[in-house]
Amino acid sequence: MLEAMSKAKVGDDVFGEDPAVNEFQKRMAEMFGQQSGLFVPSGTMSNQLCIQILTSPGDEVIVDELSHLFNYEAGAASVLSGVQLRPLKGNRGMLYAEQVEKAIRTKNEWDPHTRVIALENTTNKGGGTVYNLETIQEIRGVANKHGLSMHLDGARIWNALIEADYSAEQIGAQFDTISICFSKGLGAPIGSMMLSSEENIKKARRVRKMFGGGMRQIGLLAEAASFAVEHHASLLETDHYRARRLAEIISKNDAFEIDRMSVQTNILLFDVVDKTAEEFLRILETAGIKMTAFGPQTIRAVFHFQITDEDFNVVTHFFENYVNYD
Repeated sequence: MLEAMSKAKVGDDVFGEDPAVNEFQKRMAEMFGQQSGLFVPSGTMSNQLCIQILTSPGDEVIVDELSHLFNYEAGAASVLSGVQLRPLKGNRGMLYAEQVEKAIRTKNEWDPHTRVIALENTTNKGGGTVYNLETIQEIRGVANKHGLSMHLDGARIWNALIEADYSAEQIGAQFDTISICFSKGLGAPIGSMMLSSEENIKKARRVRKMFGGGMRQIGLLAEAASFAVEHHASLLETDHYRARRLAEIISKNDAFEIDRMSVQTNILLFDVVDKTAEEFLRILETAGIKMTAFGPQTIRAVFHFQITDEDFNVVTHFFENYVNYD
């Protein structure tokens, strides 16, 4: 990756003159069946650019209550775009057409106006779950019926594409705006991308500048992201296998509770029975294992391709031999 970065042909992207990022934007847009792309520093910026372009102040965006937009973007939609989020209780972070349609506002002058339906695929707080194409198409049908836009937070779309029954182009066709990320499981040091129509991307370039995201020789970063897509996407399958294998092991230990059948990609969530999450994390740390608290007794484990076979053996050995104690 470093070698690819060192060979990047760069220019000034504020003037649209960086050949490396221009080529990468075009390639990603074509992959997802969109007209154009815009490279940005983070998934949060990409999501917020999309919200800004699709809405006006006083509008409302329908999301799942577990979504990244609602939980992890510091209230940015209200601050930057003057819109509110309408969180619905879905299934492990996923929404369904019937509940979405029921949540669409009327056109009374006192109502916020529903403008966007935002889906996250795969889900983070939902445990890496994957939408199927039929569900997305049904929600798209609701959006079309009511004249709404559809946004995809595809921070982990690469994981979804491995497990799902659709291609990048097929899922891309269902959305007006898409955010994809290169710094999660793919392992690029930085970078996400907004994908949409040429008109929307033209507007977004100016808003990106407002948000402080105008960059100069970003071909260096684009080459890192491009390398990650080319060489690391295929490695995600091993992450999924390891997550499912660890879930199986955890399910056999009475010290934990887990719905192992819900583990679809590289994320698994489990509960510690007789300890708090923080207490258990300290025990993990002594074994050289790092996970994250996701609730009072809930732990999140995430796999990535830089975890070695030896690392994985350490983790599985720990959970196979862990005995709950006071």
